[in-house]
Formats: sequence, C-alpha cells, structure tokens
Amino acid sequence: MIINCVDEQERLNESVFTKINEAASEVFRQEFTLPTEEEERLEVSLTITDGETIRSINSDFRGIDRVTDVLSFPQYESPEDVEADLEMLDEEISIPLGDVVICYERACEQAQEYGNTEAREITYLFVHSMMHLLGYDHMEEDEKKVMRAHEESVMAAIDLRRDE
Repeated sequence: MIINCVDEQERLNESVFTKINEAASEVFRQEFTLPTEEEERLEVSLTITDGETIRSINSDFRGIDRVTDVLSFPQYESPEDVEADLEMLDEEISIPLGDVVICYERACEQAQEYGNTEAREITYLFVHSMMHLLGYDHMEEDEKKVMRAHEESVMAAIDLRRDE
C-alpha cells in the first residue's frame, strides 16, 4: 500500500510511520481476498495536522466546528467495491482509497489520557480511519462491535495491543 503522508511539521518519527505502514498492510491482508501484489496499487493520503486545521476541515466538511482526533474521506463504500476496481482497471492504475487526517496534538492528548504510547494512539487512529475508508461505521452498536473487532485484530497483529 502506498501512503502519501503530509506532515509539514515533521512530527511523526520513523518508527511511528513504520507502524502505520505495517497497519496498512495488515488491514489489506485481513480485508481483501486478492493477491498480496495488488496491495501496491492501493493508495491512502495521510495528513498529520494541528487542532486549528482539523477543526476547520471538520467544520467545512461535516458542519461540526470543533477539534477532532481523526477524519476520514473514503472513495469507496466497501472492500468489494475496491476489489472490483482492482480487477477491472489496468494493472498500472493505482486505486485511491481516500484521505485520512489526524490531529497530532489530539492524538498525543489521548495517548496520555488512555495510557498509550504515541505510536499506538496514532496508529490506532489510522487503523480506525482505514476501517471507515473501507465502509465500516460505528453509528449503531452492532456496527461498532464489528468495527472495533476488526481494529483490535489489526492492532494485535502488529503488536500494538491495548494495555489491559
């Protein structure tokens, strides 16, 4: 998977970005039935930003004028839709799954609040957003349980389990 990352203030260290890449690959392995080489055709745009910028984006696109931890802007409604494009489009064409915007300050605050490392919190927010890019939601309790199970499965696979 190709992750196009914009982090103008260069806050993500290499180990956190490595975990994000591991998480992206694990999401691919768990969610898709296509050969692994298709992973290289998938793209996600990741922006690491500050509170004011994410507040503005949240206001503009969702009508909610407040800082949030992560925003997702999917291009597809399900993994099946992604697979259909992978099969239909030329092998040279990449498939943009969507955009992920993470508020670095909010992620660090939450890491401290939940007793997590920065790497775990930022990677979890990325995985959470990836689930949204693939059509998962958490508006209803049954949807939330399914989404959380997928998130925790990915996090366990890359050895970033939640401390019990």
